[in-house]
Amino acid sequence: MTDAAGGDAWLVVVDPQNIFASPDSAWGSPFFPQAIANIRRLAGRFAERVLVTRWMPTADRATSWGDYFAAWPFADRPATDALFDLVPEAKRLSPHPTLDLPTFGKWGAELEAIVGRGARVVLTGVSTDCCVLSTALAAADAGARLTVATDACAGSTAENHAAALHVMGLYPPQITLATTAQILA
Repeated sequence: MTDAAGGDAWLVVVDPQNIFASPDSAWGSPFFPQAIANIRRLAGRFAERVLVTRWMPTADRATSWGDYFAAWPFADRPATDALFDLVPEAKRLSPHPTLDLPTFGKWGAELEAIVGRGARVVLTGVSTDCCVLSTALAAADAGARLTVATDACAGSTAENHAAALHVMGLYPPQITLATTAQILA
């Protein structure tokens, strides 16, 4: 696992935002405090090669996103709402601008342009069973080499976290699973 944190690898931190961290949010993960502690440990190793993303509620409501926001009206707020801000612990993780996207999955042309085609990426963030999973599968399809830091991700529930890790674990060698300690070893 040592090569996951090698010199050319990137740490991608998916959506460490108030909406996913706050216990008062319908999307708040009870596992976020442990995940962000491990994310910070990893960020210390990756230094200049850390990228943070944010989910923004700016998708076209004429698409299925309209149905989504009808199902989750508490999240249908202006993008400037504090609910979408990064948590304080994530604000200084990266020297790069935050990548703001209106999609669950963050892998696409914008992210690949930063980390490079076929990049080695350690993936962390929230929620394991939505945005992390969506990002991982798209990145694997695009040819990235991913290690999902299992204890630096936070799921909506323990069961959903485990289920998402199980699914991502079905994609070796494109996706591997490791703990923060294994990555830093």
